[in-house]
Amino acid sequence: MNYFNILLFTVLQLFIAAIPLYSQNKNPEKPNFIIIFADDMGYGDISSLNPKARTYTPHIDNIAKNGIVFTNAHASASVCTPSRYGLLTGRYAWRSKPAARGANGFSKSIIENDRNTIANLFKNAGYSTSCIGKWHLGLDWQTKNDSTEATFFPNSGFSNVDYSKKVKNGPDNYGFDYSFIHPASLDMPPYVFLRNNLVIDPVITLTSEIYPSKLNDTEYSWDRKHTNEHDVYWEKMVWWRRGEISKTFRIENCLTDILDEGISYVENHVENNSTKPFFLYMPLTGPHTPWVPNDMFKEKSSIGKYGDFILNIDYVVGQITETLKRLGKYDNTIIIISSDNGAYWPKSEIELNQHNSHMGKRGQKGDIWDGGHRIPLIVSWPARIKENGYYDHLVSLTDLYATISDLTNQKPINNNGEDSFSFYHVLNGDLSKKTRTSMVHQSSGGMFSLRMEEWKYIEGLGSGGFTDPRRIDPKPGEATGQLYQTENDPSESINLFLKHPKTVDKLKNELDKQKSGSPI
Repeated sequence: MNYFNILLFTVLQLFIAAIPLYSQNKNPEKPNFIIIFADDMGYGDISSLNPKARTYTPHIDNIAKNGIVFTNAHASASVCTPSRYGLLTGRYAWRSKPAARGANGFSKSIIENDRNTIANLFKNAGYSTSCIGKWHLGLDWQTKNDSTEATFFPNSGFSNVDYSKKVKNGPDNYGFDYSFIHPASLDMPPYVFLRNNLVIDPVITLTSEIYPSKLNDTEYSWDRKHTNEHDVYWEKMVWWRRGEISKTFRIENCLTDILDEGISYVENHVENNSTKPFFLYMPLTGPHTPWVPNDMFKEKSSIGKYGDFILNIDYVVGQITETLKRLGKYDNTIIIISSDNGAYWPKSEIELNQHNSHMGKRGQKGDIWDGGHRIPLIVSWPARIKENGYYDHLVSLTDLYATISDLTNQKPINNNGEDSFSFYHVLNGDLSKKTRTSMVHQSSGGMFSLRMEEWKYIEGLGSGGFTDPRRIDPKPGEATGQLYQTENDPSESINLFLKHPKTVDKLKNELDKQKSGSPI
């Protein structure tokens, strides 16, 4: 054998030996997966989705420009907790009384112990899983007096929680390998971060020891109704309730802390040369109250602190995408941008700011009308989605469960994800196929609605939520509910309840059937 043949033989042997190692470290069939979940951000707050927007979202717009925009996407409920339950479990929250009621920072864990979440699906498929941001699904706190219930005492601002002990049920118990969370909304105590079910800084004081309840120039507005004299209220939508806070926790830094933790998680995962893909669920604390944008964005928008805060949310998206690009992970990462419900943006704010967060839809957060539950939903996957597209068919946030099941080649077990329908076909380029034929909506006040075909039936009168009047008692001979033809009347302004009694009966029976647990 001459020298050239020996050299060739040696090179071939090295190449063959390297093949198994290469196969272990590169798996293009398993994309990374990130959900950036805004809190109370409306469809019309995305500047590329709203030609008349006075908010500006260049980074989200870029995701939309190169991804799929779902124009008829809805949260399964119009408020935080039930919407998040539906997202993670693929199940309507009203099927569970604790999830339907909602939660505060001291509520017990809401997700059932035997129920799978999308994090469980990813973990079963070999992913590293993490939750970084706002949880708002309850935690089983340990207490100082060995009570099984965490109790908040509003007169003092303190609770009976022992912050030095691990919570017994939190994200780590529902499929997340790693978690860094704030318990609930950023206007609700306790104001603490937990890492892997343990409070990071257990040295606790009261918010009143750190923040004055008002400023010298404070003027009260319509939202003062959500607070009392002991709470912090500095200006319209810049308020939070009195309660316990870690001495190192700062309300105004919370969103930045979440972003920094999210970037660190992605960097550490890549730098540790993990052979696993990762799933990052990143629920943000804004633009929910309090409106506390980073100094970088203050007075940068044309509509005050809300517009500034939207810029801040958009910056988070930009920083995550730039991190992925810098680490070479952008192309094979699915990024989902969405929100838990519609914006808390009443008619008075629309008129004052000449900005419609609801993009012309009726109502706001909490309401049964579309402004309460229609949400932005944008999906990017550069390795698979090569051009911008719009998907106009009905989709629910609960549908992520079945979509991820298809993505990871898993079948739901034990009736998990029973209200979820896969839109994986959309990611594969089929924008014509319908994902689902109907959807049940739930308001904050427990009013229900069914959307099916071109109709939307609402079981009562009023908003069912935050817009007055919440409930209206019908007079004799008047309609007892609402019926709208959604394609011809997208603003839900013409009630056809009395004109189409057969349609009302059909949709009412279908709603009752779905609520009773019959197959959908």
